[in-house]
Amino acid sequence: MSFDAVKAKETIESGKAVLGLEFGSTRIKAVLVDEANQPIASGSHEWENQLVNGVWTYSLDAIWDGLQDCYSDLAADVKKQYDTEIENLAAIGFSAMMHGYLAFDKNDELLVPFRTWRNTITEQAAKELSELFGFNIPQRWSIAHLYQAILNGEEHVKDVTFFTTLAGYIHWQMTGKKVIGIGDASGMFPIDSETRDYNKEMIDKFNALVAPKGYPWKLQELLPKALLAGEDAGVLTEEGAKKLDVSGKLKAGIPVAAPEGDAGTGMAATNSVAVRTGNVSAGTSVFAMIVLEKALSKAYPEIDMVTTPTGDAVAMVHCNNCTSDLNAWVGLFREFSEAVGVDVDMNKLFGTLYNKALEGDKDCGGVVAYNYFAGEPVTGLNEGRPLMMRTPDAKFSLANFMRANLYASLATLKIGLDLLLKNEDVQVDRIMGHGGLFKTKGVGQSILAAAMNSPVSVMETAGEGGPWGMAILASYLVHKKEGESLDEFLNKSVFADAESMEMKPDAADVAGFDAYIESYKAGIAVEKAAVEAI
Repeated sequence: MSFDAVKAKETIESGKAVLGLEFGSTRIKAVLVDEANQPIASGSHEWENQLVNGVWTYSLDAIWDGLQDCYSDLAADVKKQYDTEIENLAAIGFSAMMHGYLAFDKNDELLVPFRTWRNTITEQAAKELSELFGFNIPQRWSIAHLYQAILNGEEHVKDVTFFTTLAGYIHWQMTGKKVIGIGDASGMFPIDSETRDYNKEMIDKFNALVAPKGYPWKLQELLPKALLAGEDAGVLTEEGAKKLDVSGKLKAGIPVAAPEGDAGTGMAATNSVAVRTGNVSAGTSVFAMIVLEKALSKAYPEIDMVTTPTGDAVAMVHCNNCTSDLNAWVGLFREFSEAVGVDVDMNKLFGTLYNKALEGDKDCGGVVAYNYFAGEPVTGLNEGRPLMMRTPDAKFSLANFMRANLYASLATLKIGLDLLLKNEDVQVDRIMGHGGLFKTKGVGQSILAAAMNSPVSVMETAGEGGPWGMAILASYLVHKKEGESLDEFLNKSVFADAESMEMKPDAADVAGFDAYIESYKAGIAVEKAAVEAI
């Protein structure tokens, strides 16, 4: 056993390791970290949501089976690597995809099947609440689900005594505490970043709105208590320990961090919790989160307002489409190469085509691409049709073709971000890029820097994503020094030695992307016509 393995084994056996666990939409993943917050073991469980009576859901059985299988997979990894067992931990944290609706009655019974973030069944509620609050309430938010159930006249609403998110539910079952991290809470109901709590004025407006219904509750009685990162959120109970570790080896009494959503854990994992920092996650879908210095002047339907795990306001632009069309075109080039008898390594093919894009005209020479496999709310499309378009006099080269596709992967994000960066003059000192778009060194990074006109960093060694971010938040709970902020903890105890490569925007690239985006916006009418016609 190597020195590092011996050290990791000692950390586990002395109960000093920290566990982070996150429920993603297709995978539940656990990451165990040492005292330096470095991953030393992991476990996972694959799962899928079900469409039941028109509602995307996961059953409670699937939730618990998945959690237990994921933990036992982690325990098996620890046994295999270090020939030891997990009996005690310094801290645990649970996180999950945000939003959705888990509602319980006075007997703690689930009233209706879990309604996940993926559902688009709350359009009327989201629209009415956005107008009432003067604040963008997306369809996936918990309050939109509650109000839609009210609008639908659903019988269960009168019996609700508590509603929460998936992470909030798991934490409650583990600790007995009906609490939630403020970042996750910000996807349930708007947060006031001054008071670091739910927006009281909006709660009063909601209560007045539903008062004629005569329900026996007020909204503030139903919501979990919002906690900041590092605040006491309870400990693992005997019952919770048995629910997590079916082998019965794990001890009760372990401190459990406030449960967070996947946005908050993403911010922690990319060191993007400080004001004027942000991160962009670019894979099948793409989203950007920027921590604001001050509130926006008005609500924008294209921008979701959430918070960091410490309650600072975060503007989020989320787009459904990013790399799917780009990957499809690369797949087509692979087919061509195979057809002419050349077997090409996919990494080499991606690298070659991505780097070719850097040789193209800065504005793509009259070539415009739309990567819409799915609908895109930011540009007002309910469905998508991937589309490649050019003017007759366009410079149609491989370089311009690839550059247009790379621009397309971030174009809708840029439209949303321009509202922040240009209309609202939001200042950004550093953006951290992560996800598949940034795998080819320097290419996706330079395109994003041009899109945002901001320096973009990519870490040489990306962490384990969300579950690692949750482990860091749990570590902060037990290892923070007196008065140490989360930002200070991340910089000193987690990312002090992390290597990252920063790329500043090139002025010609910025001007080129700005020119491209004007053609792109003009051509959205063509994309809409394609959806209607085909």
